[in-house]
Amino acid sequence: MFSRILTLVFFLGLGVRLHAHDPGLGTAQVTVRADDIVVATTFSAADLRLLRPPSPATREWIAGLFELRVAGVLLAPRSTATHPQPGEELQFELAFPRPAEGGPAELRVLRLDELPPGHRQFATVTVERGPVLAERLLFVREPAIAFTLAALNAASVAAGDAPTTFAAFLKLGVEHIWTGYDHLLFLFGLLVVCARFKSIVAIISCFTLAHSITLALATMNVVNLPSRFVEPMIAASIVFVGVENLVRRGAEPKGRWALTFFFGLIHGFGFASVLRELGVGQGGRGLMMPLFTFNLGVELGQIAIAAVVLPIIWQLRKNETFVRRGVPALSVVVAGAGLYWLLERTVFA
Repeated sequence: MFSRILTLVFFLGLGVRLHAHDPGLGTAQVTVRADDIVVATTFSAADLRLLRPPSPATREWIAGLFELRVAGVLLAPRSTATHPQPGEELQFELAFPRPAEGGPAELRVLRLDELPPGHRQFATVTVERGPVLAERLLFVREPAIAFTLAALNAASVAAGDAPTTFAAFLKLGVEHIWTGYDHLLFLFGLLVVCARFKSIVAIISCFTLAHSITLALATMNVVNLPSRFVEPMIAASIVFVGVENLVRRGAEPKGRWALTFFFGLIHGFGFASVLRELGVGQGGRGLMMPLFTFNLGVELGQIAIAAVVLPIIWQLRKNETFVRRGVPALSVVVAGAGLYWLLERTVFA
């Protein structure tokens, strides 16, 4: 029975797509100007391989990315442009004529179904040198953002009844930790050797405090580390924990809380990359609500997983065979996955 459990865990580990973070993130920035409405969106190299734009991208292809309606009337873009970005990314820009009469407006993303499942775009509508009109996370099932466009002779553009993004950022935080396999494996490697409830509370608390600190600092641009350094360091933390478990032969190492806090600071920079990619806090957009809600979602997702996994670990640790053989075997899986990610993010990047 025990060997079957280990085999199942091993093959489940092999079957998981080994990515650190959800790659399905993008932005759609809508800027309302005096005589036009400009939509700019950037796609990663991975997304471009799926969308397969012609080279160079034609006006028709770029125009097929979005659909903009004002007062029920479909607008045709009067110009399109392509702007190369660092890291083989491309930004596509569409400029729509701004109707003089204004009215309710809706921007719809047309090709989300061609991107990986769960792909999200953080859409933001702003007035040039003015307020934010609307913000929303768009999904394949919810591909549109609504806002109100004022008439050209109005003194200002009125904000519409845009839906709150509290729930969307909460959901994003939960999904991010649930699909952040490297973060989860790091925590699993720490907890699988814990024999006391006190140790478990200390480790989870230190990890939460540490990544919350760097998540906030990085999102506010107080401290930043490039992802090319952060991602390999996250992978290295997993290798370290797995190897230490093997050296300790499944026994609980002393001072794990300090190690957890240190590596938790690194993982926090990884969490922050999500909010930075979504443009949170930039261009006058609100910062505190997305930051708090996203982090709350991460913590709730983490607690939910711990509530399921920890009772299983406690039950298995009652079996001496699991402690002597199972914990080292699982630690090998942890270290091996961490090594895979480390090589993927350095040698094979």
